[in-house]
Parts: sequence; structure tokens; C-alpha cells
Amino acid sequence: MAKIIKIKSKSKEEAIQKALIELNVKENDIEVKELEAPNKGFLGFIGAKEGLYEITAIERETDVAKEFIEKLLKNSKVNAKVEVEQEDNLIKVNIKGDEAACLIGRRGDTLDSIQFLTGLALNKINKDSHTRVLVDIENYREKREESLIRYANKMAREVAKTKKTKKLDYMNPYERRIIHSALQNDKYVITYSEGTDPHRRLVIEYKR
Repeated sequence: MAKIIKIKSKSKEEAIQKALIELNVKENDIEVKELEAPNKGFLGFIGAKEGLYEITAIERETDVAKEFIEKLLKNSKVNAKVEVEQEDNLIKVNIKGDEAACLIGRRGDTLDSIQFLTGLALNKINKDSHTRVLVDIENYREKREESLIRYANKMAREVAKTKKTKKLDYMNPYERRIIHSALQNDKYVITYSEGTDPHRRLVIEYKR
């Protein structure tokens, strides 16, 4: 939930400065609403009255993602650094540190769970958001993608040579998408998925 405070002050500018200190945020992370206008009074002091301002600290999705994962790391007693950046509707979270590797899991299963939970945390503050989140640890996803592409090409060559269909191991949607993309323009094979998650697999078939 967004944090809201009310501040009495002689001016809007003064109220903002007080709010920044109390909320420990930057000026572009707050919204200011004047509830009661200040009155300078007669001769600048007789009957003077402070204004009342409502200050709202805006919860940025990047901040929520960073705070959520930092709390998860703390609870897991994992010493690591969290870096967050946003590109259009995609929030990229990169967890860095030697200890962080233990959170990847088998074929990235634990990492995918962290990403899913982070998405739920973002959804709580804005259910109508179209922002996606991608969580990575020490560039694991990039390395995994390169590995999957090599594996896909190897399997495709085998299918092209033997003309026998290959059913790959169960994969998550992200990994299946990588292989589909890698082989979509292959002259000799086609790919499709079968089954239901989490037991959905990708099939490489000879193009007849």
C-alpha cells in the first residue's frame, strides 16, 4: 500500500522538503495534494495559518521488485546484490553474488519460482499492470539460452538425418519458446509442444 502522510507547513515547498526527509524518498517519488491553503495573515504574521498538505509516496514497481527479492535473500540468509532496471513493460532483476547460485535450482526451477512470486508481489500493488518481470542470477538465463540453442540444433540435425521424431525433456514455457524460435526457419524440421504443464514437452519432427 502507498504510504500517505499529512503535513502542516507555511508553503507547499516547505511541506515537500519535510516529506522527503520523513518518507526517505526522492521528490519524483511523491504526489502532493493541498488540503488547506496557507494564509500569510495581516502584515505577514497576524492571523497567519499554516497550510495542510497530503503527501503520498508512490510505490514504483521496480522498487517493489527490489525490496521483495532483497527480503527473500535475507530470509534465505543469502548474501547477494540486487540490481533492477526497467525497459518499457519489462522489469529486469539481476541477482549477483557467489552465494546466489544456490537459488537457481535444477534447470532454473527455483529461479522461476522466485520470478513467479515477484510477479505476484507486483500484481498486489497494481492489478491492472501489464508489466512483466524477468529475474536472473549471474546471467544464468543467457547461458541457459545459449545451451538450449546448441541442444536444439543438435537434435534438429539428428532428426533431419534419421527422419525420426524426437521428444525432448519437459520444459517450462520460457525454454520451449527459445527452442521454437531457434528452429522456426529450419529447412528440415518442425517443432510443436504436447502435454500440459508442468509435463509439457517440445517435439521435433522431420518436415515431410
